[in-house]
Amino acid sequence: MQKRIRARITGTGSYLPERVLSNEDLAKLVDTSDEWIWSRTGMKERRIAREDEFTSDMGHLAALKAMESAGVKAEEIDLILVATLTPDYMFPSTACLIQAKLKAVNAAALDIQAACTGYIYALSQAQAFIESGRYNQILIVASEKLSAIVDYKDRTTCVLFGDGASACVVSSKGPGLLIQDVCLGADGDLAELLILPAGGSRNPSSSETVAKGMHYLQMGGKETYKHAVRRMEMAAKQSLERVGLDESAISWIVPHQANVRIIEAIAKRFGVAMERVYLTIHKYGNTSASSLGIALDELVKLGQLKDKENLLLVAFGSGLTWGASILTKISGEP
Repeated sequence: MQKRIRARITGTGSYLPERVLSNEDLAKLVDTSDEWIWSRTGMKERRIAREDEFTSDMGHLAALKAMESAGVKAEEIDLILVATLTPDYMFPSTACLIQAKLKAVNAAALDIQAACTGYIYALSQAQAFIESGRYNQILIVASEKLSAIVDYKDRTTCVLFGDGASACVVSSKGPGLLIQDVCLGADGDLAELLILPAGGSRNPSSSETVAKGMHYLQMGGKETYKHAVRRMEMAAKQSLERVGLDESAISWIVPHQANVRIIEAIAKRFGVAMERVYLTIHKYGNTSASSLGIALDELVKLGQLKDKENLLLVAFGSGLTWGASILTKISGEP
């Protein structure tokens, strides 16, 4: 009997731009303050890409680190999945641009648009492709230049977002983080809660859409957050149930870094101490699809994960979309 192929993350990487945008900097642009932002979001700083630094550039640099971590060469990559809501272009895909930068000549390439849940959506696709035997080495990249679509005159949104990229290699063998389960969800009835109104076929770019500020992201924050905790909790519980784990088996939570209050609520519902919840929100803000991967990369690089510890990944985003994944640290073959 042939042994079942089990997908696992064998390498991680991330990239953050050099420029720091602090709460004090934002207070010079809009009517806000460090205390107001910190108390409501848990954010102190965020990173902003250079004018000549784009989503594919940041994703490329994160990808190189992940491939080095996994010991994988560009020509060994079978598929590149890029999660982003700020692509370089409407088309061609940012995945194809990154493929060219890497010279990953044997890789297929495609973009995934699930907003802030993009990393987990990509993880689900990678797991399915690996465990079906279709591919052996898949590169996931999550990269965002949110500063390109943020209105820095809108104090309700400009304080929340930053730029950055993360990446991981998902393989069919080797030590790393075993992907036990991925649970995804969506509710398109809530699509307009977080939206970029113009630039697509419904509202093509025009002088009118520019004048109306329709190329900046728009967000119904309170309503969005109201759904976030409930949907993430539901997905996490489904994942735990499917792999036969009790909630007490969670060693670490790696959440999407959108709001510290939401993160604290998730930790409380699963009885996980905040010391075991990995946070980057204070220094990077919300970097959409890349935020969870940046946090995961930092946690892995700290070297604190122990063999057989279980990690819970959770995220939610525009769509609305949400997802959860259970990863287990393994030192060899499961």
